[in-house]
Amino acid sequence: MKLIIKNMVCPRCITSVEQLLEKNNLKAKYVRLGEIELIKEPGKDKLQRFAADLEQTGFELLDDQKMQLIEQVKNLLIQKVQTGNIEEHFSLSRYFKDKIFKDYSSISRLFSGVEGITIEQFFNLLKIEKTKEWIMYNELSLSQIAFNLGYSSTQHLSSQFKKLTGMTPSQFKNLGALHRMPLDGVTE
Repeated sequence: MKLIIKNMVCPRCITSVEQLLEKNNLKAKYVRLGEIELIKEPGKDKLQRFAADLEQTGFELLDDQKMQLIEQVKNLLIQKVQTGNIEEHFSLSRYFKDKIFKDYSSISRLFSGVEGITIEQFFNLLKIEKTKEWIMYNELSLSQIAFNLGYSSTQHLSSQFKKLTGMTPSQFKNLGALHRMPLDGVTE
C-alpha cells in the first residue's frame, strides 16, 4: 500500500516518519520524500492513529488523488532545487514527463487551480529561497549560485531575486536570515 505524505522535504523528515511508523507498528518497504510503501495494508483504526501522529509532527497523510499529484510535483521540484544542479536549459515539461509520466499541461492546470500560482512561479520561488540560503552561508559567489540554479547569468538571477523579494541579493545579505523561509513553506 502506497501512502503520500505532505511536508516531507528533507532526510530528517524521513527519519521522523520512520519513527512514527515504528511507533505505530507499521512496516514499510521504503520511505522516500513524500512517499511510503507499506508491506501490508493496515486496518482503518491503525491508519487513522498513524495519520494523527503525522499531523502532530507537521506532516499530513493525503488521500485525494489530485492532492497527491500536487504534492508529488512539489516534492520533485524541492528535490531538484536541493541538488543545486539545474541545467541552464532545464525543462519542467520534460522533467515531469520523465518523472510522473503525465501530460504537463494537465499537471500545470491542476497545480495552478489548487495552488493559485503556476508550477514555473513555484519553481522560481524555490530557487530564490535556495539562493537566500547560499547567500547566508557565504560559500558561493553569486555567479556560482546562478550557474548551479540554471540561470543564464548573474544579472538574470539578480533581476528575478529583486522582482520576487523586492531587494537585491546584496541588500538581502546585509539584512540576514530574517527574510528566509523553509522550502516546504514556499507559496505565492
